Amino acid sequence: MKKVSISLLVLAGMFFVSCGGENTEGQEQSSTGTSAENVVTEEVSSNNHGQSGVVDEESDMNALQLALSDERFATLCTAVTETHIEDVLVNAGPLTVFAPLNSGFDKLPEGTLDKLLEPEDKSELAGILKNHVAPANYPVKQLKKEAKKGRKLYMASGNYVEVTRDGDKVLVGGFPILESHKVSNGWVHVIDNVILPE
Repeated sequence: MKKVSISLLVLAGMFFVSCGGENTEGQEQSSTGTSAENVVTEEVSSNNHGQSGVVDEESDMNALQLALSDERFATLCTAVTETHIEDVLVNAGPLTVFAPLNSGFDKLPEGTLDKLLEPEDKSELAGILKNHVAPANYPVKQLKKEAKKGRKLYMASGNYVEVTRDGDKVLVGGFPILESHKVSNGWVHVIDNVILPE
């Protein structure tokens, strides 16, 4: 009888531990089968994964931080966040970002951005966004040299984008650079159009 009691106690203990182990990921299971704690954790990790999740208020802003700090890039930031390519913009670099303003995205055909933000089209949107990032250091002075030599810039998308000049203006993909900002991991050049892959 004692052996049976001990066996039952051991089994009960194992059951308690296994149930406790399953519940360490969350306190209460919701009707969808995920705990409230898990939902919060997933939201935090999806918004703060990789290098983009590192908080550093001491150093100069990187390309992503610059975009996040300026409401004119709200659409760009939404697209970057939705496609989870934040780490591309916080890469140690050097890199050069040609950042479209909100008004640049507005120039796309009606409904295009909404369609690209749909889950099945986000990889296409990510490719378009990477078409705005050159994995090299291109201040305006260097871009003028590249234009003079007739060179194209290699982009993170794997495509090449043409650099030209129109008087004192530098054009990338046919669109003029409106302003330039030095950031900790390279340069951000502001444009008012979206550079679509050929």
